[in-house]
Amino acid sequence: MLAVAKTFAIVGVEARPVEVEVDVSRGLPAFAIVGLPDPAVREARERVRGALLNAGFEFPLRRITANLAPADLRKVGPGFDLAIAAALLVASGQLPSELIGRYAFAGELALDGAVRGVNGVLAMSQAATEEDLPGFVVAAENSAEAGLVERLEVVPLERIGQLEALASGDWEPATPAPPVEIETGEALPDVADLRGQPFLRFALEVAAAGGHSMLMIGPAGAGKSLAARRLPSLMPALDRDEALEVTRIASACGRLAPGRLAARPYRDPHHTISAAGLVGGGSPPRAGEVTLAHRGVLFLDELGEFSRAALEALRQPLEQGSVTIVRAGHSVSLPCRFMLVAAANPCPCGRGPESDRCRCGQAEVARYAAKLSGPLADRIDICVAVSQPSAEAMRAPAGEASAAVRERVQAARARQGDRLGPGRCNADMSPVETRRHCPLDDEAAGVLTRQHAELGLSGRGHERVLRVARTLADLEGREAITATDILTAGNMRKREDA
Repeated sequence: MLAVAKTFAIVGVEARPVEVEVDVSRGLPAFAIVGLPDPAVREARERVRGALLNAGFEFPLRRITANLAPADLRKVGPGFDLAIAAALLVASGQLPSELIGRYAFAGELALDGAVRGVNGVLAMSQAATEEDLPGFVVAAENSAEAGLVERLEVVPLERIGQLEALASGDWEPATPAPPVEIETGEALPDVADLRGQPFLRFALEVAAAGGHSMLMIGPAGAGKSLAARRLPSLMPALDRDEALEVTRIASACGRLAPGRLAARPYRDPHHTISAAGLVGGGSPPRAGEVTLAHRGVLFLDELGEFSRAALEALRQPLEQGSVTIVRAGHSVSLPCRFMLVAAANPCPCGRGPESDRCRCGQAEVARYAAKLSGPLADRIDICVAVSQPSAEAMRAPAGEASAAVRERVQAARARQGDRLGPGRCNADMSPVETRRHCPLDDEAAGVLTRQHAELGLSGRGHERVLRVARTLADLEGREAITATDILTAGNMRKREDA
């Protein structure tokens, strides 16, 4: 007898529908799984056999073939166990066929029959609604995550033996799924800790308000890393749609905290990371740090220590907000609309050529600075020269708290959302949108023309100055961009170390 159960495979951060076809026929006892399975899927044979026997079901001593269709899509992970087991029970006549006709299944099986949670359940639940499936059977620990999707009946299983009660209509969940909350980020470090850096504080506010990328250049210990770690506290909380988007990525990558929607991510990979680790790669393709930082901040500390290949791989993600990983026979597109924040020392020793203690030669300084190529630097909106704070500044009272700055940032983001659409900010504007939403009067146009020549702006740099100026006007609550906004935006683009 043949039975077909629905499930899903995670490809990148998206779910693809998979049909588990199980055929039980006469012949020597055997259990084969085909359809491009990885080792974890092939090992489902032993998990399914042990789980069914220990749950009181009969394991048929016949020839069993499980085909995971489509056959050209690589299947990865243990999440197919539950669908294989359900289809096998129907194919062997132990459960009615209506069970697998109504539900999709996703879960890992323990040998004692317990159902364990898997990654990517939120993406699977969204795909189930797109496939018009009314119900989704998952592990109990995944039920809250699956329940985030409306118009989908979620069935939380603790043990595979409960499938019998579900098929007979006697199903009663043991405990209701706990409510899911959006993380508020209340424990984030406060920007009031940053002392003696008024321009850096202002640059952080502008970057947070417009979603702009930012580079800080200065000696070691000046506060660059401290400032970057406080940037998330200035950013508004995610709305529900954005939180679901970030949560789907975290779930697919196995980084989701149970019972909570993900907050704005903050990622700070070590400088030894590879290009594949930063932008994604592998076979099958996996998300990199740029995707894990989607809708949040990617902080690259000690920028000059990162490999040139890793840094150059950031060009497409910064420009397009997505990264496409191509492998033989298929490709995966991963979202990565993030804020790049980088910190660099002015020279290898970190003290700076102007310091009496710096012993770095001119050639060493040039090689160190060359790690940041011109094309990548052109994609960074704001560059800030950071100097060592004085002793008096370090003893001064704390500055404005993050909560007060965040109110201005939220107001500016609200104006951008009304202008560009929900969830979008000025850094996301296309060239057409930049020309439409950044009109200049004669005085402001004249200032931009002079800056174009003085700074040697490229076409991309010209537009990015306009976007930063648009953010400055939004922070002030103005629709008109003034000459002062253009001048300030141009000054924030200068690299004082160059």
